[in-house]
Amino acid sequence: MIKAAFFDIDGTLLSFQTHRVSTGTLRAFDRLHRAGIRTFISTGRPRVLIPSLPLHFDGHVTMNGGRVYTLQNTPATGIPPIDKILVANPIPLADSEAYLRLAEERGVCLMVFTAEEMYVSQVNDTAIRLHQSLDIPMPTVAPISELHDKEAYQIISITPPQMDAELSALMPSCHMPRWSDVFTDIVNRTNSKASGLEAICHHYGIQQQETLAFGDGGNDIDMLRWAGIGVAMGNAADDVKQAADRVTADVDHEGIEQAVEEILSASL
Repeated sequence: MIKAAFFDIDGTLLSFQTHRVSTGTLRAFDRLHRAGIRTFISTGRPRVLIPSLPLHFDGHVTMNGGRVYTLQNTPATGIPPIDKILVANPIPLADSEAYLRLAEERGVCLMVFTAEEMYVSQVNDTAIRLHQSLDIPMPTVAPISELHDKEAYQIISITPPQMDAELSALMPSCHMPRWSDVFTDIVNRTNSKASGLEAICHHYGIQQQETLAFGDGGNDIDMLRWAGIGVAMGNAADDVKQAADRVTADVDHEGIEQAVEEILSASL
């Protein structure tokens, strides 16, 4: 029996084409809630970049598991206030310092996310296209010299996959869940979407086999493998689909609704 469902945002809840939640997804959430299933976001985004969605969530796994929290059950508009922080695990200072030095030397564009703020340094055309494609606001522009004292939970490094090995060697306490050829996320090695799901489940007394997860990107692979039922969107890459228990239709063809109907109907 499913008791909790977790959803990636980009390419899963939100179409890259419309940047909106589909009517089918709205119906799917209504079906989940009528069945008494809790619903959660699980994203690489920080809290400050989570959009206000016409959906109810009991909590958020953010920054690939770096900060995990439950939400107050209030009728307030926008993102509800945090109820309880379950995980707060930033990047070790030595790793972030090493990365910042390399980025400054190489002219690498980067974004740094703290618990509640976001910064971008050395903005280039790639960064501008990225923030437009994700339909997100441009972070506060700051020189790298002003970022050394920030407690970073996540860094977005706008670098190609060919640099991943170098960055991994430079930051031994971190790992890099990449879901784009344009950039990679950098987070504490102990953080992942899977560890975030585990923290949520421990808090609510939910068993691993009682969970359902939806995703489409490389940073969703561990989550889809961990969940009792992992569902890859039809628009996911092949390695993501291979990690999932099932593949549904793509985000623009009501993939979430299709899978929810099939899974809940089968459990009756």
